[in-house]
Amino acid sequence: MKKTRSLRLLLTGFFMGMADLIPGVSGGTVAFISGIYEELLESIKNVSSNVPRLLLKRKFISAFKTVPYEFLVPLFLGIFAAIISLSRLLSSLIQNYPTYIWSFFFGLVLASTWLVAKRIKSWNLKYFTCFIIGTLIGYFIVGQVPGTTPETLPMFFLSGALAIIAMILPGISGSFILLIIGKYAQILEAAKELNFVVLVTVMFGAVFGLALFSRVLSWLFSKHHNISVAILSGFMLGSVRKLWPWKEVLLTRMNSHGEIVPLIEKNILPNSFGLEVLFAIALMIVGVGIIVWIDRLKLD
Repeated sequence: MKKTRSLRLLLTGFFMGMADLIPGVSGGTVAFISGIYEELLESIKNVSSNVPRLLLKRKFISAFKTVPYEFLVPLFLGIFAAIISLSRLLSSLIQNYPTYIWSFFFGLVLASTWLVAKRIKSWNLKYFTCFIIGTLIGYFIVGQVPGTTPETLPMFFLSGALAIIAMILPGISGSFILLIIGKYAQILEAAKELNFVVLVTVMFGAVFGLALFSRVLSWLFSKHHNISVAILSGFMLGSVRKLWPWKEVLLTRMNSHGEIVPLIEKNILPNSFGLEVLFAIALMIVGVGIIVWIDRLKLD
């Protein structure tokens, strides 16, 4: 029985990791569909609140026993396996077919906005106002963030902290947060090249984010659920401009590898509407369709 559960958790973790690599698809949603979401949140809350307290008291054995290893180890092994095995493929696709990949991601995130907003059963003027505020904030923030951000360890640490917060919420994608702050491609590249300095820094940032914000998020979504969801879904809609597949590079910079990368970009319409554009639009529709299908899975 334990082996069967461990295998199931390993596979669930793999699908969660796969989902977390794709902007617009959340590992939290996979956990929700597979029925382990509440156990995952409870485990995270338990570890983040009890383990540091026991370690400070030098009760190392008690801290060790507090961690639900039978649940967390196979789950996170699956997540790690997915990220390491699939990041090379995704990184290659983004480098070789950027317009198609960003079109697909655009459709995913656009539909995810609707998926998150649906969690409010009855909309009113207050929630709609919060949605508009969230949209304006998202639109403004992604306009201020450069196309690529500095490849420094503090920035990777912050990226891990911000991404993990999104990853534990159903419908919200950690990869999308990484895209907004210009770290998605860089972390994918680090995973592809097994750059453990970057990966460990991101991991420590994720642990920090969980420890610091998991209880705050839990409180916000339990006490002010609809307002939080309205602002969040609006933020996602405003931020989707970051994923628009057709861009003009206005300013570039040289990264730490000596490569010229975009610094400032602006969205443009495609120059012509040939087969490439039609295929890109088709991929947007496929992205929307996948999110609708995931939503129907939850209902079933």
